[in-house]
Amino acid sequence: QVQVIESGGGLVQTGGSLRLSCAASGRTFNGYTMGWFRQAPGKEREFVAAIGWLGVRTYYADSVKGRFTISRDNAKNTVYLQMNSLKPEDTAVYSCAARPPKYTGSYYLPREYDYWGQGTQVTVSS
Repeated sequence: QVQVIESGGGLVQTGGSLRLSCAASGRTFNGYTMGWFRQAPGKEREFVAAIGWLGVRTYYADSVKGRFTISRDNAKNTVYLQMNSLKPEDTAVYSCAARPPKYTGSYYLPREYDYWGQGTQVTVSS
């Protein structure tokens, strides 16, 4: 059974930092792109960041570029999202997802990710 489990969310003040982790298990994730998405109350889910299998290619939403860093440790099947200079508008449920290599479209589209975690809440107070 495939499991994707996020951790590391919490409450932080504006300007603070958090590091999210995503542990995947239950199958081989060779060749998978891993992504982070977020959804705020009353809003649609939006792409945050993605990282290719080798960890060389990374992609970010404009709203987080320069503040967030995505990384991965394939030996541990774990993906990280380091979030710095957090703003109240970053408040959302952050979900990790796995994108199989069969998809060659757009890494920012949720429909190309087959496995999802339950999400972890990030709240940034002003």
